[in-house]
Amino acid sequence: MSMLVSLLGFASWTPVRAASLETLLAPGKLSTAHAKSDEACTACHDRADRPRQRVLCLDCHKPIGEDIRDHRGFHGRREGAADAQCSACHTEHVGRDARIVNLQPSRFDHAATDYALEGAHGAVACAACHAAGKKHREAPGRCVDCHKAAEPHEGRLGTDCASCHSPKTWSDASFDHGKTKFSLQARHAEIACNACHAGNRWKDTPTQCVSCHAVDDVHRTQRGIQCGSCHNQKAWDDARFDHGKETGFVLVGSHAKASCQACHTSGNLKTKIPKDCVGCHAGSDAHAGRLGTKCDTCHAADARRWKPARFDHAKDGKYALQGRHAKLGCHACHTAPVATQKLGQDCYGCHRSRDVHGGTLGRECSNCHGLDSFKADIRFDHDLTRYPLLGQHVAVPCVQCHATRRYGDAPKACIDCHAARDLHRGGLGKDCERCHGPAAWNRWEFDHEHESGFALDGAHAKAACSSCHRQPAGQVKLGKDCAGCHTRDDIHLGQYGRQCDRCHSTETFRRPRKLQ
Repeated sequence: MSMLVSLLGFASWTPVRAASLETLLAPGKLSTAHAKSDEACTACHDRADRPRQRVLCLDCHKPIGEDIRDHRGFHGRREGAADAQCSACHTEHVGRDARIVNLQPSRFDHAATDYALEGAHGAVACAACHAAGKKHREAPGRCVDCHKAAEPHEGRLGTDCASCHSPKTWSDASFDHGKTKFSLQARHAEIACNACHAGNRWKDTPTQCVSCHAVDDVHRTQRGIQCGSCHNQKAWDDARFDHGKETGFVLVGSHAKASCQACHTSGNLKTKIPKDCVGCHAGSDAHAGRLGTKCDTCHAADARRWKPARFDHAKDGKYALQGRHAKLGCHACHTAPVATQKLGQDCYGCHRSRDVHGGTLGRECSNCHGLDSFKADIRFDHDLTRYPLLGQHVAVPCVQCHATRRYGDAPKACIDCHAARDLHRGGLGKDCERCHGPAAWNRWEFDHEHESGFALDGAHAKAACSSCHRQPAGQVKLGKDCAGCHTRDDIHLGQYGRQCDRCHSTETFRRPRKLQ
């Protein structure tokens, strides 16, 4: 023994509790987890059967042994785990601080366990599931273990979250509502669960329409609670109520698109409402009742064909609308109800108040005015009147003769317009046209011999009218003897009488004729 002590390097030997040879010859300290077995080598080693060491490990680590037996967990799923020695991966006797579990989290393949990380789980940190101080195998494996605080159903749907939700995203639920008593169709399949299951009420959820849609029932239950008899799940407004069969009023055109309350304003569908157009549309009647109540005689039920109306004015009104008339609104002429107002078909019936002629030109305005423009489209022919325009009269503006728009009161005698230009000052009467014509005022024709009985010949033919007619206006008649004009020229001082033509001729007064 002293030799052994010397060999072990002890300077002196102090009696202590006897230790096994294996303990003295151990290659190093055990890890902290196995420290209690430092002096109990047989807990892990069988002197007679070294391969039995695996069995001794599993006797102590029973959960791992069960995993290997049942082929589950990290150890049970590894190939060859049933025969491999634990020491192949877990090395001991290398000190208290040694890591005997050589697990690298960054390179660990979680798919090798019973819980592969799928979807959003792949981005979760290890510590979120593997709490410090606990074994990795003790990490929770159920959804509810981690998501209980965020579980909106408050546990009323059980703990099998995976039956509806997927690890890809929590909101991506795959619950098959068709397996319940109420299959979700059309719009129902688009709404959120809590729209019907408010307050996490899942059991005994009502399935009748009125249970959820009572607030939407515009009929106020007056048509019962079997909403499905008219409405469908695709669109609430897409009702299949046969209005024509049920009420005797077929909905066509825009009526088919109108909401029920647009006509049934009281909300009570049993209240009788009128079936004629004016019963609903009196307030929007642009004719203000002037055209009666039979709107459908002109208008269609389709709003796109409400204008223009199909009323044939030529056929139905016995008056064709032409020119500007075709563009007028009905009420422009029909100012009172048609039942009490009968319109004349002559212009004067509507345009009397605008007749600037004061009725002097008759009632047939169309004789002069056209239908396209009352002012511009004028086709009056003056030649058809009792005073045709000839010569210079054609170029004279209308207002020069027609001082008023009565037109019929315009003067017709020459002197009425030309009195200011009458050089005769009325001395030759008012019949200007006896000498003058409309072609030119200065071009006149007067037959002196025929009109006055005194022929103008010789020097008389060249004399101006005023040479003889010097008397005031009105005194145009002159004597026919020479002395009447030539008294001052008589050098005989009247000794030979007044018949100057006995000696003198009209050629010249100064050279008398030779007496025969």
